[in-house]
Amino acid sequence: MSIATKTGDRGTTGLMFNRRVPKTHPRVVAYGMVDELNAALGMVRAFCEVPFVAERVLEIQKELVVLMGELAVASGDMEKYQQKGHKPVGAEFVERLTAQIEDLEKNHKITFSGWATPGGTRGSACLDVARTTCRRAERQVVELTQTGAHTNPEIIRYLNRLSDLCWLWARWVETVDAERENGL
Repeated sequence: MSIATKTGDRGTTGLMFNRRVPKTHPRVVAYGMVDELNAALGMVRAFCEVPFVAERVLEIQKELVVLMGELAVASGDMEKYQQKGHKPVGAEFVERLTAQIEDLEKNHKITFSGWATPGGTRGSACLDVARTTCRRAERQVVELTQTGAHTNPEIIRYLNRLSDLCWLWARWVETVDAERENGL
């Protein structure tokens, strides 16, 4: 089967369970924004020279695939989604990110003062792009919720926490890179 199915040539796309919707449908835009976030995190893995961050980013990218899958389910198909063995994003997803934030704040030297200007290093710049992409995805999921569509509130919490984590990682990467540069 070819990737070019041609089923979207008229401006529609398929959600899970073969529901067709316009490509501009808020649900499609929401999971599309999360897909952009996943790509931005791929840039982090490619350019960040701090292995600790790159390893954790890969774990998060795998979680985002789960999150996108859930967002691709129409409100009326959520029961079917769960019957097929798919688990919705749960509080444990958010708790993992929260634990990483707490660890960074407590155990890692992060130096910054005032507002951070993106671009201190390649890795931190990629993390700041991922952070802002994450915020945009979060706003889109909130907008989907405001349409009345079923949306798991844990997804919003996850994206909110992930953007905070990306900000902290960016500042930490700048700190680590500055120490390397200064031979510390």
